[in-house]
Amino acid sequence: MTIAIDPKVGARLNEKAIAEGLTVAAYIERLVRIEDAAEAELESLALAGIASGNSLPAEEAFWQERYNRVANH
Repeated sequence: MTIAIDPKVGARLNEKAIAEGLTVAAYIERLVRIEDAAEAELESLALAGIASGNSLPAEEAFWQERYNRVANH
């Protein structure tokens, strides 16, 4: 596969790949695998959250209370 990459991005990819002892193609493949794993973990966590219990109503008061809690810390 051939893709066009901005020269600055290409140079950065090359630097990172060399620093890791990889080719650019192997470095990109590793990034894709890491992203796939992170996506799978996020999906798993979201499903666990959905299955974790009763839902709460997320009305205006709910969000205002959360905002106040964060803003006052």
